[in-house]
Amino acid sequence: MGLFNFWKKSGKELPAEADAAPTADVLKQEVANLGLDTSGLDIKVEGDKVKLAGKSASPELREKVILAVGNVAGVASVEDDHDDDVIFHTVEKGDTLSAIAKKTLGDANRYPEIFEANKPMLSHPDKIYPGQVLRIPR
Repeated sequence: MGLFNFWKKSGKELPAEADAAPTADVLKQEVANLGLDTSGLDIKVEGDKVKLAGKSASPELREKVILAVGNVAGVASVEDDHDDDVIFHTVEKGDTLSAIAKKTLGDANRYPEIFEANKPMLSHPDKIYPGQVLRIPR
């Protein structure tokens, strides 16, 4: 089982009650709007924690769903019932995809790999923000 922490106060603003995480239905709609298939996955919300259970089409898709729901304002953590070998990086102030690629992949010129691994959540390589969690490809 994996537990992934996110910055509760940063991320995409979705409809929610004051200082609360969005509902499971709102998160499912966000994932669907991103074009990610959640067939076989169950998304539940308990307080500021999102619980993800079931089977997904691939480990890559599952990681993208974790990021899609975790990078939403009001979500502090995502608990996943699978124990895959996942590598995430939390963006810090001043980070660029090139700097993250150098730190995590050993080569700044590999930033397009990180960008591609985080589509459709990222629309442009320069549009990242502190607190955002990114998937680092294997």
